[in-house]
Amino acid sequence: MASVVLYFQVHQPYRLRRYSVFDADPFYFEDSKNKEVCLKVADKCYRPATQLMLDLVRAHKGNFRVSYSITGVVLDQWQAWCPDVLDLFRRLAASGCCEFLAETYYHSLSFLYSREEFREQVDRHTARIQELFGQTPSVFRNTELTYNNDVAAFVAGLKGPEGRPRFKGMLCEGVDRILGFRSPNYVYRPPNTGEGAIPGKPFALLLKNYRLSDDIAFRFSNRGWTEWPLTAEKFARWVHDINGDGYVCNLFMDYETLGEHQWADTGIFEFMRAMPGAVFDVVPGENHFNTPSEALEQFDSVGVYDAPHMTSWADTERDLSAWLGNSMQSNALHEVYKLERSIKDRLAGAKRAGDPQKSQHYQYLLEDWRKLTTSDHFYYMCTKWFADGDVHKYFNPYDSPYDSYINYMNVLDNVRSRLEAVERPA
Repeated sequence: MASVVLYFQVHQPYRLRRYSVFDADPFYFEDSKNKEVCLKVADKCYRPATQLMLDLVRAHKGNFRVSYSITGVVLDQWQAWCPDVLDLFRRLAASGCCEFLAETYYHSLSFLYSREEFREQVDRHTARIQELFGQTPSVFRNTELTYNNDVAAFVAGLKGPEGRPRFKGMLCEGVDRILGFRSPNYVYRPPNTGEGAIPGKPFALLLKNYRLSDDIAFRFSNRGWTEWPLTAEKFARWVHDINGDGYVCNLFMDYETLGEHQWADTGIFEFMRAMPGAVFDVVPGENHFNTPSEALEQFDSVGVYDAPHMTSWADTERDLSAWLGNSMQSNALHEVYKLERSIKDRLAGAKRAGDPQKSQHYQYLLEDWRKLTTSDHFYYMCTKWFADGDVHKYFNPYDSPYDSYINYMNVLDNVRSRLEAVERPA
C-alpha cells in the first residue's frame, strides 16, 4: 500500500520598492508590483489549480486528499486584491478533503533568531487559518522546510488551550546524508520530543520524497530528461513501486509549480488531473491519498530521524546557504532582528501609558518590521548563481544580490530612524 501525501507551499512576499539612502518615505513596499505579481500568479496558478483540486475531490468522491501551508502574507494579498481565490480555498476546506498546516505568518527564519517572535508568528498564523477556513492546524511546517532537532523539540513543546500538545508532527526534507540507507517513505520521529497531539503516539515526521516531488516540480517540462514526457501512468507506477520499501509517498512542492513554474502549455494541469486516478488504478484498492494528519494517525514511526544541523528543501545542498550563505545575508538578518526588542518594548510601554498615538506608531512599525523578516528578502541576496541560478532569479526584482542587500539596508536605516523619531523632544 502506498499512501500519497500531496502538499503544496503557497507564498508571495511583500517585495520592497527601490529605496535610496536619501529616501525618507516610510512606505517600503511596492504595492503596485506586488499586486501585479499576485494577480498574474492567481490567473496562471491559484485559480485554475485550486479549481482543479475541487474537481478532483468531486471526481474521486472524496478519496482524493490535498494539503497546504499558506503564508499569512499571501492570504493578506489575496484578501486585498483577489478575494475570489480565498473563496476557492474556503470551498476546498468545506469539502473535508483538504488540510491546512501551520507555519510562520511572515514566512520568516525567526526560529534561528527569536523564539518569542517564532511563537508569535505561529500563533498569528493559526488564528488566521481558523478565521478563514475553520480549521485549527495540527501539523506544522517551518519556512522552506527548515528543520533540525531543536525545531522539532520546540514545536513539539507548544501547547494548546487545554494544555495538550498542539501538533501531531511536522514536515521536513528527506535528506540523504541523514537517512543513509533508509527510505523517506516511512514515518519517523525526532529524538527526545515525547508525545504529540495524537494520544499515545510520539511527535512524528513526514519526510519529503524529493526525487518524485522534483520529477513534477522541476523536471516535468525538461525535454532533455530521459523520462520526458512524464505521463500520469508512468508516475503512478513509480509511486506504486515504493510498496515494499515504505508506505507513505510525500510529494511536497510549491503551488506555483502548477501553471507558473511549469506553464499550462507543458501539460502540467492535464498531468495533475490524471495522476490521482492513475495512482488509484495502477493496482485497484492498493494505493490512496492522505492528508498529513491522516498519515500520522494511520502509520507508526519506524525510527529516529536525527538532524542536529539545519536542513531545508532548497537547492542541491538542502541546507541554509540559500539564506545564510554569505556575509551580506548574515549581516542583514542580524541587523533586522536586533530591532525586535526595541520595537516590542516601546509598543508595550506606549500601551501601558495609554498613549494611542505612540501605540499606533509602534504597531505600524512592528508590522513593517515583520514583513522585513520574510525570508525572500535574504534569498534575493544569495550569490549562488551557478547550478541554482535560475531558481534564485525567479520572481527576483533585483539585478544582483548586492543591489538587494543595499536596498534592504537602506530600508532598515529608515526603520531605525522611525523607531527613534517619536521619542525625540519636539
